[in-house]
Amino acid sequence: MHRITITVDDELVVALDHVIAVSGYQNRSEAIRDLTRLGIAQLQGQGNDRRSGVAALVYVYDHQERELAKRLTRSFHEHHDLSVATMHVHLDHDSCMEIAVLRGAMPELRHFARHLVSERGVRHGRLVTVPVEFENQKHPHSAEPGRRHLHVHVRETG
Repeated sequence: MHRITITVDDELVVALDHVIAVSGYQNRSEAIRDLTRLGIAQLQGQGNDRRSGVAALVYVYDHQERELAKRLTRSFHEHHDLSVATMHVHLDHDSCMEIAVLRGAMPELRHFARHLVSERGVRHGRLVTVPVEFENQKHPHSAEPGRRHLHVHVRETG
């Protein structure tokens, strides 16, 4: 085992101590090890895999930021193949939240999300992905028997 020293701000220490109390950790080291493992596993799950998926991109932004709404709209139009739907919520006089449902290759979804969240004026953002398989199948429930359409299958997770 290696001993390391880190510096964190007061707010982060309070949040960490809250996690420790709620989760029943014996000390900060145990909690930090587990949180580090979770973070590493999450980042490793974001590799350059070729899997497809669906995602929810949630972000909060300052709608007063100059040209931000136009930049966001332009980004969605430039990536129309990934965008399925967006819901817009007014949080207060200055802040809006949008939830975008996305579909496509995982690397493209992550790249698009990073681009959007890094726009000046976007305050917070998080992408939640679910791996799925896309395939064309014939379905008898169609109004036109034998008509092909895109069908999504959610992968089973261990």
